[in-house]
Amino acid sequence: MNSPPEKKEKLSEDDEIAASAAPLLDHLTELRKRLIISIGAVAIGFVVCFAFSKQIFDILIIPFVDAVGQANAGKDPTLYFAPLEFFFTRVRLSVFAAVVVAFPVIAHQTYRFVAPGLYRREKKAAAPFLAAMPVLFAVGACLVYFIMMPFIMRFAVGFEADTGAGAPANFELLTRVGDYLSLVTTLILAFGFAFQLPVFLTLLARAGVITADMLVKYRKFAVILIFIAAAILTPPDPFSQLVLGGCIIALYEASVISVRLAEKSANAGQEEARA
Repeated sequence: MNSPPEKKEKLSEDDEIAASAAPLLDHLTELRKRLIISIGAVAIGFVVCFAFSKQIFDILIIPFVDAVGQANAGKDPTLYFAPLEFFFTRVRLSVFAAVVVAFPVIAHQTYRFVAPGLYRREKKAAAPFLAAMPVLFAVGACLVYFIMMPFIMRFAVGFEADTGAGAPANFELLTRVGDYLSLVTTLILAFGFAFQLPVFLTLLARAGVITADMLVKYRKFAVILIFIAAAILTPPDPFSQLVLGGCIIALYEASVISVRLAEKSANAGQEEARA
């Protein structure tokens, strides 16, 4: 006897579910493997960075030391902290430094996870972007350390004032260890990840999600969103917001050029395949 149509349809659906379950489990297993390696890299980086956290912190406070020293004729600057604050500051700094140090490993594991779904030509095309990610992050971090932080600290110190005899009060900058570290790390992360924009948009273009014409069409909306993001990510001073916003806009324009080049490369590859 032939099986009823309803039973055949149910068997077909069950077969489809069983066929799709195996690849899904494989992807989840692969994702777990990549996450374990990435978390392990961060954990190892944390142990190493905590051992050198004092030296790392000494490097990060150089902009503060220079700004305060220049404003106070070489007077030794002071950073204040509450009980145990400096210890927890070193822990937070070690976590931050571990993520930065492990960033190449995290990027590589992300690539290894998506690589099986790419063609050989697409893998070769993605390799330069993978190498560019830590370089661009380092460029953003250097911009913060060598340009942004010295300006911000000089700007902050500039509000100090010795009001002189007869004045009601003196104004003096009181900088806490935790506050300074939060400022530095927030800016470094904001600029470091903002500099990933060309890589992110170009990869989306290669995946067919966006085009250069779309980026040009929605440029006005992008500029508004960029300055909103800059206002959220940076301290409440106009200079930081303008610098971050200006950098992201420049990166957005560079992304338009990069996406156009990616489109030309993809079209050329398709023409060669047809030939």
